[in-house]
Amino acid sequence: MISFFELGVADSDKGRAFYGGLFGWSFETGPSGTGWMIGTGGTPGGMHPNDPGATPYVFFAVEDMDAALARVQALGGEHVPFEHGGETRHGRFEFCKDDQGSPFGLHEPPK
Repeated sequence: MISFFELGVADSDKGRAFYGGLFGWSFETGPSGTGWMIGTGGTPGGMHPNDPGATPYVFFAVEDMDAALARVQALGGEHVPFEHGGETRHGRFEFCKDDQGSPFGLHEPPK
């Protein structure tokens, strides 16, 4: 199940204007204070700045992050640690690559 998506942009104010104008999405300040939480009417999203040219990140929901990361590696994938990974008030987030190098994220909601 898709938990949420994340858009990386150079300037989150410009990104908000673009995607809000394109899709009619609503925005509220994100947990970092520099990005946005996106209300889409469907799958929730986020937008963070200082990531020009980034591709959208899709985060899949998991119940047990450690077990999921072990499974990723057992299947030939890779855990890709990043600066904002780990535990937050919104749960735990980790980046991965599948066995062909395609990136995706895992999200363990808060308990």
